[in-house]
Amino acid sequence: MSDPGRHVSDRWAAWRRDVDLGEYHVRFRRMEEEGRSSHGEADLIESLQPSSVLDAGCGMGRVAIELARRGVHVEGIDLDADLLAFAQADAPHLRWHHGDLATVDVGRTFDVVAMPGNVMIFCRADDRSTIVANMARHVEPGGLLVAGFSLDRRHDALTIDEYDRHCDQAGLQLLDRFATWDRAPYIGGDYAVSLHVVR
Repeated sequence: MSDPGRHVSDRWAAWRRDVDLGEYHVRFRRMEEEGRSSHGEADLIESLQPSSVLDAGCGMGRVAIELARRGVHVEGIDLDADLLAFAQADAPHLRWHHGDLATVDVGRTFDVVAMPGNVMIFCRADDRSTIVANMARHVEPGGLLVAGFSLDRRHDALTIDEYDRHCDQAGLQLLDRFATWDRAPYIGGDYAVSLHVVR
């Protein structure tokens, strides 16, 4: 593909141009070897005590693979086949789906659908509400949609108010919000982790 990631979004294509995938793949492993935690997302998701998780926008599978290692049934979806190939190679025993979050149907629901890794700001802006609605359809009644993303100053930036509106329209209600994956209180700032429950 002459411009990898363009089919995901222009912003994702720009990220792909700037990142060496091989180097990115070993980045978090190096963090662990240096004694730095690289599993904050998995820690928070595990603390919710789900029996099943859908990692939506799973990329190379880091979060999904860690959750599976902790005994959670997990499946992953991503639209970028290049990143998904790393996940499939690292954990061929897990179920990986190549698909668009706006339209994919994996045929079941989950206790938690998680979108870590800035998934919502890398998708096409026009698809944000559709993605939230489709992911909400994959959440069990009483289950959670969990998303963490940066709040930047781009002209097309996703705001907290917009994200909450999409969640409300999809039948979700805000349960909690943090500034980090280790549950630092959200009092504004440039990053938010939002937990929405199916009403």
